[in-house]
Amino acid sequence: MELTIRKAERTDLPDILRLYAQVDDGISMKLEDAEKIFHRFRTYPNYNLFVAVTDGKVTGSFELLIMDNLAHFGDPSGIIEDVVVDEAHRSRGVGKKMMEFAMEECRKYKCYKLMLSSHLDRKRAHRFYERLGFEKHGYSYLVKL
Repeated sequence: MELTIRKAERTDLPDILRLYAQVDDGISMKLEDAEKIFHRFRTYPNYNLFVAVTDGKVTGSFELLIMDNLAHFGDPSGIIEDVVVDEAHRSRGVGKKMMEFAMEECRKYKCYKLMLSSHLDRKRAHRFYERLGFEKHGYSYLVKL
């Protein structure tokens, strides 16, 4: 199995939307809406959508933001969002390779931390992240708008 991680291209969007539909009750946004958002991603500094490609097929995706900070002596931090692995490829190392890639990207930028949030109900995901060295730290809060 050949697995690579690369920046997503516009042509990857149908596959990425297919992956998100697997975790969102079979539905996803329209391709034209996703293309607009994808285009906007490219205007943000150090914010990228990545895909995992296994034997030529998109099998995973995540977003990584390298965020500048005024605190921590200006050291940046990394934020991972929207991690998804194709149902048929889970527990085969795709997610691990994606997270290791994200960690290495953050090291290149000299980030002082890499963080993500995961829904309280996702116990399997929590064990996965903890095996990779992520630690529970504080609380994650949100307000629905």
